[in-house]
Amino acid sequence: MARMISAWTVSPEASDSSVALALWRAYYTEVSDRWFQVHEGRDTPVDDLEREVVASNDHVTLAPPAGMLLVGRYGGAPAGTAGVHLLNGNGNGNGNGNGNAHGAAQAEPTELAAELKRVFVLKEARGTGGGPALLTAAEDAARALGAHIMLLDTRSDLTEAWSLYERNGYERTVPHNHEPYAERWYRKRL
Repeated sequence: MARMISAWTVSPEASDSSVALALWRAYYTEVSDRWFQVHEGRDTPVDDLEREVVASNDHVTLAPPAGMLLVGRYGGAPAGTAGVHLLNGNGNGNGNGNGNAHGAAQAEPTELAAELKRVFVLKEARGTGGGPALLTAAEDAARALGAHIMLLDTRSDLTEAWSLYERNGYERTVPHNHEPYAERWYRKRL
């Protein structure tokens, strides 16, 4: 069922669809180029970008029954994504089947946690309400999957992302995973 928020519609999408893959390529290109610009003063080498796109397992983790990819359309055109996936049992895992020492601080043993992934809006659609629309739809999807807590991680240089999360009730917390580029961790009770 599509959700209408201003000129945005947000609905589930197959995580391996051509629409999803095109948006993920745009996402990876932008976040990778930003990292390389900050740390090396250049854009991402093409081979590195291709390796990262191929290595991504989003098409698996954001697929039913334990995950969902949402695509936002602005004016009918695909313009953004958000994904959620349930974490191991009570959220004490990192989403890859491996537990970690930090998860216990994130959710009570009886609460199910979901992780927010790949919130992204194309540059030409930014400032039109896409971020909040995708975030609201992702929270609704996590609730529908049975989650009580939403967790996420982001990088410090992705200021637009963590600003969006903080404006929408997410609180900084201790790390819940060991992702190599994660620098800020957040949680929100759903």
